[in-house]
Amino acid sequence: MQVTVISPEAAVFDGEAEAVVAPAFDGEIGILSNHAPLMTTLGTGILTITIGGTPRRYHVQGGFLQVVKNRVRILAEHVKGAPAS
Repeated sequence: MQVTVISPEAAVFDGEAEAVVAPAFDGEIGILSNHAPLMTTLGTGILTITIGGTPRRYHVQGGFLQVVKNRVRILAEHVKGAPAS
């Protein structure tokens, strides 16, 4: 699935991923390919994007997450941290 992470300062990530785990306002949400359409607000916590079995982690705070047709868009108010290797 295609994943895009954008903050007010820059595009942080744009590429293919196997899975996304994000901090929604009321708990963590996991997203895999062919997930049902979804729109939620983000809370504060760790956003994990798994690519080729390797997780990349970012600290996010606030914003929105949208899933439509195998595309995940994350618009975060704050994104910190470089991808973990």
